[in-house]
Amino acid sequence: MKLTHAVMTVRICVCGDEGTGKSSLITSLVKGVFVTNKIQPVLPQITIPPTIGTPENVTTTTVVDTSALPQERANLAREIRKSNVILLVYSDHYSYERVALFWLPHFRSLGVNVPVVLCANKADLATDTTDAQVIDEEMLPVMAEFKEIDSCIRSSARQHRNVNEAFFLCQKAVTHPIAPLFDSKESVLKPAAVAALQRIFYLCDKDRDGFLSDKEIEDFQLKCFGKPLSEEDLVHIKETISKAYPDAVTPAGITSRGFLHLNKLYAEKGRHETVWIILRSFQYTDNLSLQETYLHPKFEVPPFSSAELSPEGYRFLVDLFLLSDKDNDGGLNDSELASLFAPTPGLPSSWTDDSFPSSTVRDEAGHVTLQGWLAQWSMTTFTSPKTTLEYLAYLGFESSDRSNPSTTAALKVTKPRKRRRRPGRVGRNVVLCHVLGAAGAGKSSLLDAFLSRGFSNTYHPTIQPRTAVNTVELPGGKQCYLILDELGELEPALLENQSKLLDQCDVIAYTYDSSDPDSFAYITKIRAKYPHLEELPSIFLALKADLDRTTQRAECQPHEYTARLGLPAPPLHVSATWSSIQEVFVHIAEAAMDPSTTFPRTEEDLESKWMSWGIALGAVPITPEGAPGLRGNLEAWAQPLCPSPHPLSHNSSLALLRRLSATHRSSRIVILSEYLCSVYPCEKIYN
Repeated sequence: MKLTHAVMTVRICVCGDEGTGKSSLITSLVKGVFVTNKIQPVLPQITIPPTIGTPENVTTTTVVDTSALPQERANLAREIRKSNVILLVYSDHYSYERVALFWLPHFRSLGVNVPVVLCANKADLATDTTDAQVIDEEMLPVMAEFKEIDSCIRSSARQHRNVNEAFFLCQKAVTHPIAPLFDSKESVLKPAAVAALQRIFYLCDKDRDGFLSDKEIEDFQLKCFGKPLSEEDLVHIKETISKAYPDAVTPAGITSRGFLHLNKLYAEKGRHETVWIILRSFQYTDNLSLQETYLHPKFEVPPFSSAELSPEGYRFLVDLFLLSDKDNDGGLNDSELASLFAPTPGLPSSWTDDSFPSSTVRDEAGHVTLQGWLAQWSMTTFTSPKTTLEYLAYLGFESSDRSNPSTTAALKVTKPRKRRRRPGRVGRNVVLCHVLGAAGAGKSSLLDAFLSRGFSNTYHPTIQPRTAVNTVELPGGKQCYLILDELGELEPALLENQSKLLDQCDVIAYTYDSSDPDSFAYITKIRAKYPHLEELPSIFLALKADLDRTTQRAECQPHEYTARLGLPAPPLHVSATWSSIQEVFVHIAEAAMDPSTTFPRTEEDLESKWMSWGIALGAVPITPEGAPGLRGNLEAWAQPLCPSPHPLSHNSSLALLRRLSATHRSSRIVILSEYLCSVYPCEKIYN
């Protein structure tokens, strides 16, 4: 995506001693010829529309004439402050001396920071000197002392010589300033310019071999200037670089040092417009930062939706990994990662917070694998799509979609999750699970097992939040990315933020140490403290199953608790030391992808289900012949309320009827009473 520089109006303030020819220069510019008639001392402000040769992003140019008389000093200061470039004119030795002694110090005293174009006017009167002499003897010494001087030119209003060029230099000083690029005193590129050009070299070096080949130079030329580079020009460029650095040009191409030297020559010789064209082709602004709209394009994620990488985004990251894996060992070591992130500010802060690369999949040597690399970016896109977009810009992502040239082509937005009770399958490939449980329950070991890390018997309490991300293969062969979060000391704050929790989290994994009698009580406490947790799918895991199981000191045992919730299965008993632990992650991912299977069943759910049966039952009289078919449905409803091997036995049915009477569930009482009367003698019921 090529972003043009912002359009602007250039305001030129023409300054200099009286009699240096300021007004004549302006008149000659407007008329196209020298005006022999006497003109007024100070011309009114004029506006010049764009013409051939005007920089493409300049809409209008305003030229303001000024007076150097003492009584006009206030007006002079006002116009200088309003301008964005100054044309400083001198015409003889006296006015030249005043450039350094008065004018440039005066500009500084006003606190303005605008470029100055130095113009030696009335060249027709100085027949004994050449342009080269004037530049060497007069202009270069002043330019070395005052960095605000952008460029210099020798002109003659009478001969209409370099008049248009002088004002063009003023326009160019605004649209293509030299100050951010080049330190004229030290004759070197400034650090910010070096950093930007090094990043451009890195992005153009498509094969990452450290050289710009002829093909890569040709692609660079087309991207920046829109036209091919001739063979003669390419040879000339290489010869120019070789004169200064013979080793910067090799059969493999031009080195980074040679590329920087070429741009330094452009800046030195007044061709810094070329450098700016290069920089702006890669989205740089005047202060040599990347365009804000390029780094952070508009990208909205609606509530209950999420952001994921698109196929084009995954393809870019795969290619980047393969290019950066220099030793082809299937993993990125520290030096390869450092090289990969060279054109960026460094690792994303969220990666550092997650202790990357320990948050994702690594090989035995501790190097990030391709699987881990893609998993890490999938998690980053899920949790902070703006970070992914920012780094895609730094890393040089280019969209192949002409209808969407932005970095947003690398991302996609999933369909919103349905917020009704027991929603259907979700249409996303990245899901988030918060892992909750008492201290010492085994949460960290669970995350280690998720990343195929070795088991450690040493207990290290988790203070800071910890995250792990990996791929999970679901039944049928489909893969998804599962993010496991251990919240640490931030758990209370995150659980209290109901809207964010329900928006981002896909499933909760409640863990307890099956060998610790006090471990399960923590789960019942946090579920009571944060009732909105019931609105999320739930998985219960009895960890450390390799140890002796003990009775939990809680209101009820874990299997009774999950039965009361109406969950389809009791807690899963697993151990981080068992190879079967991987099945747990499949179970968690399935729960996130199909939440209806693991939603806790509340009284409202049961009431709704019972009422639907009541409507159906109201249309058909209940008879003893129809009762057996109804019995199964009633048993399914009654099980959570009155758990026993035979919930609808005579005694338990009566107990259930008494519970309904106590809670004034009249509709249920009537229907259940009719059912019981169809099965048992009515006198046994109403007695």
